[in-house]
Amino acid sequence: MARITFVEDDKSVRKELGQLLQSNGHEAMQVTDFSRAADAVLETSPDLVLLDLNLPGVDGTLICRQIRSRSNVPIIVVTSRAGEIDEVMCMTLGADDFVAKPYSSHVLLARIDALLRRAGALSVTPALERDGVRVDVERSRASYHGASVELTKNELRILALLVRRAPAIVSREDLMCELWDSDAFVDDNTLTVNINRLRQTLSSIGVRNWLHTHRGQGYSVSQ
Repeated sequence: MARITFVEDDKSVRKELGQLLQSNGHEAMQVTDFSRAADAVLETSPDLVLLDLNLPGVDGTLICRQIRSRSNVPIIVVTSRAGEIDEVMCMTLGADDFVAKPYSSHVLLARIDALLRRAGALSVTPALERDGVRVDVERSRASYHGASVELTKNELRILALLVRRAPAIVSREDLMCELWDSDAFVDDNTLTVNINRLRQTLSSIGVRNWLHTHRGQGYSVSQ
């Protein structure tokens, strides 16, 4: 779980964004005092910041610059100002990524996970556990009731994402984005192959009927 602080003036968007982050295993922190937004953001000790540009009384690019001058926390700009000049300016001021509104929740979550992973925020805990299944991220192994097995890179990425978000359903799009970040293009059929291989690997240590397929939605793990 990562602590994600977001700066957004639209109440309905704040509510939706908070629910989205929490339902996917993150701690969501809101900042609504835009007059001192940079200070308020840093006071939450975030692992990642989501920053809107169109804020009342202050330009989000100024907040981005103020945060970056005092911290290396990853920043994703999420805004309806989707022009090339705005994107270049944000990157120049220290933003790590730029997502235009309206956005797909799957894309935003994938961008968040990828950036957290690069920043090391998802590797702080060397192991994940759910229903007795333990995933050793550092050693790329899964264990269950004393039996263990080595995971391939793709198996580890898929299983870690499913366990982190359990018991929520993880979409096929999110999983393919997770594998895309491994620098290997993964099409829809290849994802199915990887899921089937992961099922076989887990079955070898006695974990059966735990990885569920939700037709038209994605996959989940949990009893």
